[in-house]
Amino acid sequence: MASTKKDPQAIEVAKSFNGVPWCEDYERMISGMTYNQFAPELEDGRLRARRLAKKYSDHFPDDATSQSLARDRQKMLEEAFGKIGPNATVEAPYGVDYGCNISIGTDFYANFNMIILDCGLVTIGDRVFLGPSVSIFAATHETDVQSRRDGIDFSKQVTIGSDCWIGGGTIILPGVTIGSGCTVGCGSVVTRDLPSFCVAVGSPARVVKTVTPVADIRSGASISKA
Repeated sequence: MASTKKDPQAIEVAKSFNGVPWCEDYERMISGMTYNQFAPELEDGRLRARRLAKKYSDHFPDDATSQSLARDRQKMLEEAFGKIGPNATVEAPYGVDYGCNISIGTDFYANFNMIILDCGLVTIGDRVFLGPSVSIFAATHETDVQSRRDGIDFSKQVTIGSDCWIGGGTIILPGVTIGSGCTVGCGSVVTRDLPSFCVAVGSPARVVKTVTPVADIRSGASISKA
């Protein structure tokens, strides 16, 4: 179900993002409330995202080297996404709803055809690998048919911790949190939260084993398995 009130924390986080289409419906959208997707500011935001995605996919100068292309793409990703750390690699093409609601850490890699429907905030940690055709859905609808006829939309945040490997063809559904150090098998559908340092596979994805926890590189502290 959709939220009935705004999320001050989500709104505060979004204030530090690039290219945000601020309006009443944007604040409702990232808060998980029902909102009007056809608000002019939101339509402009989606057009901006598509324009930047196409520019990114088309950018391949004849004299490009691996180093120059990496530099160019990093700058373009910093414009297209809300936040992204250094050493990011996103193979073209990719698709997003807004881009501005995506926050990604350092040393990120996404293979071809990454799709992120970021109507809600999508937060991805450091050293995360996405296989080809991974889809992350923060957008959703109600199951009531009349509700969909009436154009009711809402969202739920998605979070992926650091040091995760998401196998090709995986689908991550709205509201899911994947803990740090997880591996998700190819073709899985992640419908509920996954604890840190586990391997999960299947549809719906289920934990099949745990792995040895490692220290958080930035803090030096052990990452919780919770």
